[in-house]
This record gives sequence, structure tokens and C-alpha cells, in this order.
Amino acid sequence: MPDTDRPGDPLTGESESRSTSDNGGSGLWTKIRGLFEETPDTSLRAQLEEAIDEHEDVSSNGDASDATGNDLSSTELTMLRNLLHFSEKDADDVAIPRSEIIGISAEMPWDDMVALFADNGHSRMPVYRDQLDDVIGMMHIKDVFAYVAGGKTPPADWTVLMRQPLYVPQARGALDVLADMRARRTHLAIVVDEFSGTDGIITIEDLVEEIVGDIEDEHDEAPQQLIVPIDDGVWDADARAELEDVADIVGAPDLAEVEEAVDTLGGLAFVLAEEVPQPGTVLTHPSGWTIEVTAGDETHVTRLRLHRPAKVDAPEGE
Repeated sequence: MPDTDRPGDPLTGESESRSTSDNGGSGLWTKIRGLFEETPDTSLRAQLEEAIDEHEDVSSNGDASDATGNDLSSTELTMLRNLLHFSEKDADDVAIPRSEIIGISAEMPWDDMVALFADNGHSRMPVYRDQLDDVIGMMHIKDVFAYVAGGKTPPADWTVLMRQPLYVPQARGALDVLADMRARRTHLAIVVDEFSGTDGIITIEDLVEEIVGDIEDEHDEAPQQLIVPIDDGVWDADARAELEDVADIVGAPDLAEVEEAVDTLGGLAFVLAEEVPQPGTVLTHPSGWTIEVTAGDETHVTRLRLHRPAKVDAPEGE
């Protein structure tokens, strides 16, 4: 016997029992109701980002007892935000640039190779043949230490101790690189450009630092300023200085506007010169700034000097 006591739906005129069992009816009601409701942002990433913004606002206002329940420190909020944007970065974004790579020549004598490890404090270094673009392997300090500590005679050709690094293209996502490292159980990746040349290297530490911030260890040198003013309108700079940072410091946003994929001041000098500029070379940026190369060698630039454009007096009568 049908249940006639149940109230009918005010929009469809059908009983509740029928409307709830009729997929078409309930679907229609959902659509109609949706016309009068604000469409929510279904992106979990966006919702988390908004929640972090709200908590940061509370922290900045000093009201930790706000109804949002702010129980996360500013460090935790920063790490959460970094984690949300980690997937947006690619290998080229997180890699140590080519100019900072310390590699081992395959022709290097064993004692010189051991000294290189001792001088730089790295646990892993790429091994190249002839030039850095031809990376053939990776040496791990554990494999070297086994011979040094035991007083054993190393192989005549120490390259037989090399391990195979991971090779990744510039455009590979940082999250994918991390997954590749875990799958391959290797902590060093060689980033290659479109011509299969070496563009940079990535370690597990580099990937972790993208989330938690810089990790300094006992072998890291004290931080130093990469660009310092030395005169009115003149700055001395390290070639590793990030272009965007340089542009902010000297107040010249045009310096960072480069069509080529360069991130550092040294890379900008290379693009302007269309080769590795030697010390003494003076380059002119389209914005009018002058870049003077003050130190470097045949393979890369190490220091530069920036000169602000000279002011041009306006013609009389203007």
C-alpha cells in the first residue's frame, strides 16, 4: 500500500519517496539548487592555499586565539606552502647550475681525486671525460674511503668504482625527479639540456631544501653577499647572483627581462657576449646598464661589475 502520508516535493509535486528513488528527479533538484548557490572551488590545493593565507594573517596580527584555530608556527606554514608549489617546479628550477658543479676528470690521478673530495666536502661528485658535457658516472666518497682507510691499493683505473647517476631533462618535474631517485636508489641526478649537454646537477638535499628551506651543514661556508655596492651607481657582483635578486637590489627590473633561459648574472653575461666573456670584457645591456667582467677563466665567469646608465640631461626648453 503506498505511503500517502509523506509530504510531496514542492517543486515537482511528487511524493518524497518517489523523488528520492527517481534518479532523474533528484538530479534535477540538484541542478536547480546549484543555480542559486555559489559554485565552490573544488581544488583542494586552492582550499589549502586559502587556509594558509588565513592562518598567516592571524599570525601577523598577533591574534593566536582567533577562531581559525591557528596552531601552526610560521615555519610550518611556510613548509606547507612550499610543498603545495613543489610540483610546479622542474629540474632546471632546483638544479645547481653548471657554473657551480665540481666534477672529477676521468684522467685525474687517484691522489688528486681523493684530495678533491677532501677539499670540497662533498659525498658524491660527477665524473666526466674531456669536458663537463660528457658525464660518464659518479664517484661516492664511501667507495673512496674504503681504500683510503684500509690502506689498500686502489685500482689502476679507478673509474671501475664509478656508480651510474640519474640523467633527467631540464623540463622534468621536480616531484618526478624525486620519484626517479627513490626508484633508482640514487641521490645524484645530472640535468641535461636539449643538446644533451650538462646543465646542472640535483641532489636529494636540493629537493628537500625546496620544501624546508636551506640546510647548512659543517662543510658549508658562511653565507656571503653576492652583490655589494662599491661606489655611487656601481656594484660588485658574484656571477652566481640570481638575476631577479640583482634587479631588485639595484632597482633595475629590466635587467631580469631576458628572452633566453638564464637565471644568473653570469648567464646573462654569456648571452650578451654569445660566448664565455673573458676578464676585461665590457658588455652593454639593452636597458643601458654596463656589465664589466672582472674575473673568470676560459670556461666560466666568476665576478662582474655593474654600472648604472649615465643620466642624460634633457634638452633645453623641455
